[in-house]
Amino acid sequence: MLKPTVLTASALALLAIAAIGRAQAPFANVTMDMIRTSLPVEGAPAAEKGAYNVTSELAFGSPGHVVVRPANLDAFPKKDTLPVIAWGNGGCAIDSKAFMGFMETVASHGFVVIGTAPIEGAPRRQSNKDDLRAALDWADKENKRDGSPLKGKIAVGKMAAMGSSCGGFLSIEVGADPRVKTIGVFNSGVIKLDPKNPPPFPISDVSTLTKLHGPVLLVNGNTTDFMMETSKFTYDSLGKTPGFYGSRHGAGHSATFFHPGGGEFANVAWSWAAWQLKGDKKAGAMFAGKACGLCKNSNWDVEAKGLK
Repeated sequence: MLKPTVLTASALALLAIAAIGRAQAPFANVTMDMIRTSLPVEGAPAAEKGAYNVTSELAFGSPGHVVVRPANLDAFPKKDTLPVIAWGNGGCAIDSKAFMGFMETVASHGFVVIGTAPIEGAPRRQSNKDDLRAALDWADKENKRDGSPLKGKIAVGKMAAMGSSCGGFLSIEVGADPRVKTIGVFNSGVIKLDPKNPPPFPISDVSTLTKLHGPVLLVNGNTTDFMMETSKFTYDSLGKTPGFYGSRHGAGHSATFFHPGGGEFANVAWSWAAWQLKGDKKAGAMFAGKACGLCKNSNWDVEAKGLK
């Protein structure tokens, strides 16, 4: 059972999807049960915690963001780097609490993960691409701010955008930002939009992919994930942009995000980020090379192009 905050956000996304169901075939007949479907916890790979204990806090001077980072920053930047990941929640939920376990696992491997947070007294809304861009802006400013525990420690030249479902739509839009070196798109993608019938939610047209300038990770569930075909279409449409596509057997649209620590999908996220932003070849072996971990994993169907 998903947490109530997730169901509320997903319900909002479902209403938007239903509004264009007949006009946009990939989202026709989507039900709440389809959105909630996830990989059973029993027998699934557990989230792998990194070397760092983490802490979470509202972003200084930006109460609409929550920051998850290593609690002890002594290793940065002398022994390790501290890249930034702007995260978009499923359903474009403004409250990141439901994804906190996932974010904590990723941050424990030496990242500043920035999600959105509701502001007390502010009108209720969903997150948008400007929220993710503002997260990158905050990291750049915080790295320079006197009195910040993160001053001089953030690797501002190594930034990524990632997101799930509706949040994945946002990560694709933010991927055009020159600061973003790579994006992670979970259970999401792009479609060929009809300009005369635009959708009432922030999915991008396939033409948006031409604006990307870094490797793209596309990961989804298998046949029980209604976004599988959209995700694969997105991968096939990348052209010369390097990419990795992975479909996890048995995982639906909610995948493993609500397993303890974000489960297997958290491992995929931090491994990709460690490879792309830290140059960690051991982490990269999950996606490429003779020992490609997911390529040899019978639970996954994968494809890759342009990756070194």
